[in-house]
Amino acid sequence: MQIFDIIGPVMIGPSSSHTAGACRLGRVARKILADRPIKARIGLCGSFAQTYRGHGTDKALIAGILDMHTYDSRLRNALTLAGDEGLEYEFYLTTIPGAHPNTAIIELTGESGSTCHITGASIGGGNIIVTNINGMDVQFTGQYNTLIVLHKDTPGVIAAVTNAMASSGTNIGNFRLSRPQKGGEAVMTIEVDGDVSDSMIRFLRELKYITGVVLIRAI
Repeated sequence: MQIFDIIGPVMIGPSSSHTAGACRLGRVARKILADRPIKARIGLCGSFAQTYRGHGTDKALIAGILDMHTYDSRLRNALTLAGDEGLEYEFYLTTIPGAHPNTAIIELTGESGSTCHITGASIGGGNIIVTNINGMDVQFTGQYNTLIVLHKDTPGVIAAVTNAMASSGTNIGNFRLSRPQKGGEAVMTIEVDGDVSDSMIRFLRELKYITGVVLIRAI
């Protein structure tokens, strides 16, 4: 247990679950998009849906999408700043059977036309868990540097990625593979000890059958 698990994150309030966690979910979505977002459509479930205005969840999610940290004083004005940044947004209320009560579905469109769709939850104390990226099941918390590697499900791809990381001295702390169907699109979620160099990310992006590599630094 870390000290911040006890006292909570450094943040603009009022709620570590409804504000800090929401901001972190927004930042993760932006990192996965890997583009400047111009449109956001956000579904709110459970208690997020019931209290999002009063607890500032809407502001926090947009602040994260604008790449603000939980402690950024501009968070309170994020909805206004979204207009200045050219970000259109909309919120809607929805349900996901069995989902955590603080769950958000974030759909982003970037200025280059890229899109991403993530589902994640704020699980308390400012901590989050991301459970789905672009229709593929994942599971990571953002507490560790995490590589998201999108690729075609082809023999040898996983070995090529993990061997390259091992050769560079990068230690894998956790690995998860998701593929909706054999031979289709797949995603590796790789939590690592330490950092991942820019040169390693460039190398991975050039490997055959790799369609995207994003590093989400610990948040």
